[in-house]
Formats: sequence, structure tokens, C-alpha cells
Amino acid sequence: MEKVINSYEGMFIVSLANGEEAAKATVNKFTGLVAANAEVVQIDEWGKRRFAYPIDDMNEGYYIVFTFKSEGAFPAELQRLANIDETVMRCMVIRLEYDAAEAAAKKAAAAEAAALAAEAAAKAAAEAAAAEAAAQAAEAEETPAE
Repeated sequence: MEKVINSYEGMFIVSLANGEEAAKATVNKFTGLVAANAEVVQIDEWGKRRFAYPIDDMNEGYYIVFTFKSEGAFPAELQRLANIDETVMRCMVIRLEYDAAEAAAKKAAAAEAAALAAEAAAKAAAEAAAAEAAAQAAEAEETPAE
């Protein structure tokens, strides 16, 4: 039977009660787990953020968001392991309706196209400024000095 691979996105909030280094160790543990069992598309470490309301009598936590592709059983196991870990304050893993790898590639291509367009616009503006300066210099030479 063919294995079904879906795209997933997960978000963890890690407690800062034991310090930021302990939080980063927990983040490394879970990113390693994802990398070992799934195809990682993107990992974003948002870092230390303030909560809108206290969670477990704490006002801030360390956020990490990751996108990955795997079989259907792994996200449930990942969420189970995160719920067991006492340093993880909140976690959520959802299945995406689109292919995350294709979306990331389209986003990267659009960013590259925008950068090329901005570079071309800057070059055109520089050429226009140079042409204007040359026209002003030529005009200054044509007018007789009194």
C-alpha cells in the first residue's frame, strides 16, 4: 500500500523558567526529532516573546514554528511527546491543505523576482540621475558666463 505524505505545521511554546539555554536545548531536541522522522521544509525560531495573558503564571515563552512533510502517524506522536515534556508550555500541530515545499519554493521565487525588479529599478534610477546630471552640465557649458 502506498504511504501518504502530508504537509504539517507545528508551533511550540517552551518555558523560560530554567533559562533561555534550557529552552534552546528543548527546541533542539524537538527539531532533531522532526528532522529524524520527517522532511523538514522550514524551521522558524521566533525566540522569546511576551504572552497576551499569563500561562502557568509566566508572562513570556520561547516560540518555534516548523513546517514539515511526513506520514500521518508522526504528528500525533510528536504532539504526544511534547505534551509529556514539562518544558513545553503549549504545542499544536496541524495538517496543511497545500504542499508546503511547493509553497516555500513559490515564495522564494517571488522574493527573488522582487529583488531583481528592485535592482533593475535602482539601476534605471541611477542611469536617469546620471543622464540628468550630464544634461545639466551640458546646459551650463552652453550658457555664456557674464
